[in-house]
Amino acid sequence: MTTKYEQIPSSLFVKNRKKFAEKLLPKSLAVFNSNDIYPISADSTMPFQQHRDIFYLSGVDQEESILVIFPDAYLEENREILFLRETNDHIAVWEGEKLTKEKAYEVSGIKTVYWLTDFDKIFKSLMYEAENVYLNKNEHYRNAVETELREDRFIKKVQADFPMHNYKRSNPILQRLRSIKEPEELALIQIACDLTEKGIRRLLNFVKPGVWEYEIEAELLHEFVKNRSKGFAYTPIIASGDNSNVLHYIANNMQCKDGDLILLDVGAEYANYSSDLTRTIPVNGKYSDRQKDIYNSVLRCKVEAESRLVAGNNWHRFHKEMGEVYTSELLQLGLIDKADVQNEDPKWPAYKKYMMHGTSHHMGLDTHDYGILTDDFVENMVFTNEPGFYIPAEGFGVRIEDDYVIQSSGKPFNLMENIPITVEEIEDLMNS
Repeated sequence: MTTKYEQIPSSLFVKNRKKFAEKLLPKSLAVFNSNDIYPISADSTMPFQQHRDIFYLSGVDQEESILVIFPDAYLEENREILFLRETNDHIAVWEGEKLTKEKAYEVSGIKTVYWLTDFDKIFKSLMYEAENVYLNKNEHYRNAVETELREDRFIKKVQADFPMHNYKRSNPILQRLRSIKEPEELALIQIACDLTEKGIRRLLNFVKPGVWEYEIEAELLHEFVKNRSKGFAYTPIIASGDNSNVLHYIANNMQCKDGDLILLDVGAEYANYSSDLTRTIPVNGKYSDRQKDIYNSVLRCKVEAESRLVAGNNWHRFHKEMGEVYTSELLQLGLIDKADVQNEDPKWPAYKKYMMHGTSHHMGLDTHDYGILTDDFVENMVFTNEPGFYIPAEGFGVRIEDDYVIQSSGKPFNLMENIPITVEEIEDLMNS
């Protein structure tokens, strides 16, 4: 099966499986399923997106795939098994190339590959050998999924068929493993960030009064797809004028007016890895004095956040520290006063009137990636850094965001360090 992106060396997935297998109890088997292809209506479907966990462990980017990891299986060939939908000439004509057994080995490094028709028989024999079964459910802190997944149906079936086994959760293991990136993963995230840079530079030459938000979206999509991306890593936010005060504005259907700002929260994906960028740019290529003051204040907050995205800090402490930074900047801007701070509700401090979201989240295979928030920051975790001030009374909001890799010591590495960010850089490029 061919993918848009260049094939990732199977050594990454071999390494990921080894890390996962080391965390399992003795006599344990773990199972992972692909995502479904979701229907729209009639015979229309959504474009396929692979479940990130099976992708992380195998590199298989295809529907109807199952991965079994059983480190203590008696026969060595049963320690890692892939089950794939059988391909044939008919499927190749109608749907295009699918993974052959040989290609699956090349992609994943897994030698034992069967067709799905053999799954029940083989799985049954493995289950008689295993004592613990690790099943996979999404336990991400932002998860709010109501759809039944292929994984959910599998969990129901296996627990009905084998009620006496000891069932365990694979997600806590994956949350920790996936939050710390391998060098190959950092390189893929860097490619996604570099594609985002291409899109932003293209836009700075394109934006002018009268342009529509959806035209900006189209420019970005063109730049991303022509560089081997599937497109956006998440639904793009192209928010001009007062729309910039809506945190998840995705309508992208307004005309951009002279004198307004446009908040662009956009990022390319590459090989299922995300990037996540925000810039707030002037429609006419020139910030007003007030817009510039707010922009530079948010930029100072971002620089302050950098010095706190360090090994040994943690998400909760980091956000408490950033609250103090926002309070101090908003006092300087005159948006809040000392009385507001003295009388604030500790559960909703005064600064929250203008900055109501978190400053950072894990990023990787998901834009809001896996990571346990109580864990300390360690080397090779990737975080966004995205302060913002939103001022509906003045008709605009400003957010600025880059993606960073935590280092073993000192400040984090900015994966987006080449993307224009200062008022001067943005104005120069928009007016060149």
